[in-house]
Amino acid sequence: MIIGHLNALPLAGLPSPLRQILSRSDCSLQALSALDDGCWQPDNCRWFCNVGSSKTQIQAQRHTEYHHQWVDIQVVLSGCELIYAGMRSVEQDSDEERKPDLFITNYSNHEVAITLRAGDFACFFPGEPHQALCSIGAPMVIRKAVFKVPRDLLET
Repeated sequence: MIIGHLNALPLAGLPSPLRQILSRSDCSLQALSALDDGCWQPDNCRWFCNVGSSKTQIQAQRHTEYHHQWVDIQVVLSGCELIYAGMRSVEQDSDEERKPDLFITNYSNHEVAITLRAGDFACFFPGEPHQALCSIGAPMVIRKAVFKVPRDLLET
């Protein structure tokens, strides 16, 4: 996992393909915040971005997920959330594939807690468990952009 802020990309140590995506002018905090809710995919790009609002919940109400084929880049556009994450695979045969490449696991013993505010991002690589949209104090509505980047873009 990698964390950073959109206005300080050089400090994050992102792999070149991810830095190129987040460095685009249409991926600035201002540009992403101006997008309508829904799926956005620039022309000739294999990656896409889901933009929308969600309500945070206490950690016990949130699921932990991981992916095999996608890198998740979760960018908070407004509000504040806590994301719990693990540093090693927790995959088990009993995990549920709720949507294509969205695996839900019962694992909840996370080693890392990340607080994200507007402009902050967290990248989760294939196999890395993450439990997003956890509340800090009272639940709140936040708006975020979640980039889905095919893993093979990092392998070229």
